[in-house]
Amino acid sequence: MRRGVVAGLTAAVVVGVTGYAAADVAGLAPGILTYDGAPVAAPTPSDSPSATPSWAPLPAAVAPSPTPTPSAPVPTTAGLTTVLAPLVKDPWFGPSVGVTVRDGLTGEELYAVSADTPRAPASSTKVLSAFAVIRSLDLESRMTTKVVEGAKPGEIVLVAGGDTMLGEGASDPSSVAGHAGLGTLADEVAASLREQGVTSVTLRTDATYAAGPRFPAKWKQIDADEGFTQGVAMLGRAIQRPKYGTPSVAVAEDSVSGALAKLLTAKGIATKAVPLGPTDHGTPAPEGARELGAVESATYREVLDVALNVSDDALTENLVRQAMAAKGQSPAKLTAVPAFVKATLTEAGVDTAGMATLDASGLAYGQVVSATTLGDVLALASSGKEPDLRDAIAGLPVAGLTGTLAKRYQSKTTKAAAGIPRAKTGTLTGISSLAGSTVTKDGRLLTFVVLADRVPESSGTLGARAALDRFVTALTQCGCR
Repeated sequence: MRRGVVAGLTAAVVVGVTGYAAADVAGLAPGILTYDGAPVAAPTPSDSPSATPSWAPLPAAVAPSPTPTPSAPVPTTAGLTTVLAPLVKDPWFGPSVGVTVRDGLTGEELYAVSADTPRAPASSTKVLSAFAVIRSLDLESRMTTKVVEGAKPGEIVLVAGGDTMLGEGASDPSSVAGHAGLGTLADEVAASLREQGVTSVTLRTDATYAAGPRFPAKWKQIDADEGFTQGVAMLGRAIQRPKYGTPSVAVAEDSVSGALAKLLTAKGIATKAVPLGPTDHGTPAPEGARELGAVESATYREVLDVALNVSDDALTENLVRQAMAAKGQSPAKLTAVPAFVKATLTEAGVDTAGMATLDASGLAYGQVVSATTLGDVLALASSGKEPDLRDAIAGLPVAGLTGTLAKRYQSKTTKAAAGIPRAKTGTLTGISSLAGSTVTKDGRLLTFVVLADRVPESSGTLGARAALDRFVTALTQCGCR
């Protein structure tokens, strides 16, 4: 999550995000997924028919948008330079700006400004991390939270499986947040225990799956205290997602076990939860232990969409750690997660020269990535060489409509582009970025990355954000031939 920007996680946002991706496939909105009326596969919704999303038409203020076609003319470097060069010099960007604009089909770089120079990316880093997740996890699989019998009589074990969006009541198959419900888990566990004649238990937690530091390197406690983010965990409740102005729960796992204990007690199973504490992950549940109950999350694909759209730092870190676990690697060391992301990029042929990162989310200061690196990943998505990545990028926030771009592109100078560009935002004090795709007025799909990491201090964040939006609006409206 970006400092100073509140992005609440609600069911409406989740449905809107998935719905827009579906609208893209249906040809109702432009983007990576749509070409000449021959759509490719959309992100798979939940198995339940009730989870199939619906979407509203574009707002009346949003003009009909061009559909990208392979035969559309490609902007020339000279044409792009004429239009974009003055915008790159906008004083709100400050003196350090990196830009790459590429053809969406071929990946050819059409316009660049210091693209190879590493700069602070802020949350645009999540585009790189999403690629590592996509490369490592089966996006249609789900996270399982379960309770098993413990090693001692009267002991049961809550086993974390990565889901930090557990609902309070019954599992809701139509939602991402709350897809797996603690109420349903409690029902199953209570029924299993009653069958055995058990009426009193001690509940401990096994949070050893994909375990790592609660806070990545250089994260600041104040960001959790103010609700911008939370500690990274493999178990958590949807109602405790980060919310600006509300301090994040210190130990998410203990909150879950405490809530489950209350539910079990209410169902006639007197339960005492044993807390972990901030630095403990517990011990593994007995191998082959009898399962007493289990609930499954939404798919990794759906959860990744949420992480990207609301720019959730802890959730992004969570997913990368799970990606590492799937590859048999441990995220226990502070340097392990960023090293894993970089290695995955390098293996895929992405130019990672100069890349030096400290986390997977972009929240930490002191890390740098070049526009070229981000541009390479977007090129893999738009060219179709990485279909799952293409789907993820197609689900990025849409200008003026969804996620962290919902309230942007509404000024007189930018509203003409509303509904067309989609991009991952990045904002920290002194740093502003956008990385995504758009469609020109001629129907050509382009990808773009703009990194500015020396934004003026006085009102610089808002000024740089407006400058970014003007740049992308000009790119979208430009034939530039």
